[in-house]
Amino acid sequence: QVQLVESGGGLVQPGGSLKLSCVASIDMFSFYHMGWYRQAPGKQRELVAVIRAEGLTNYVDSVKGRFTISRDNDKNTVYLQMNSLKPEDTAVYFCNRGTTEVFPWGQGTQVTVSS
Repeated sequence: QVQLVESGGGLVQPGGSLKLSCVASIDMFSFYHMGWYRQAPGKQRELVAVIRAEGLTNYVDSVKGRFTISRDNDKNTVYLQMNSLKPEDTAVYFCNRGTTEVFPWGQGTQVTVSS
């Protein structure tokens, strides 16, 4: 059974940094394009960063230059390094496949950016 477990969220001041982790219980993890999504209160879930199986990355414009997605295939883990955080980055962050077809969602990890 596929399980995605996100961690690393918390409360941080504007301009601060956080690093999120997601451990995926997926066979052949290295073959999947993986992504980080976020859902702010009252808004739809959005895909903010993708790392393809071959390592290429893409970001939504609002996080370009501030967020970095990476993966460790030996640990079945995908990371999201978030720098220069803004209040508008406040959301629950989830990881999943970076495609329209996704696995069952995990619980996510709350990121709150506030002074």
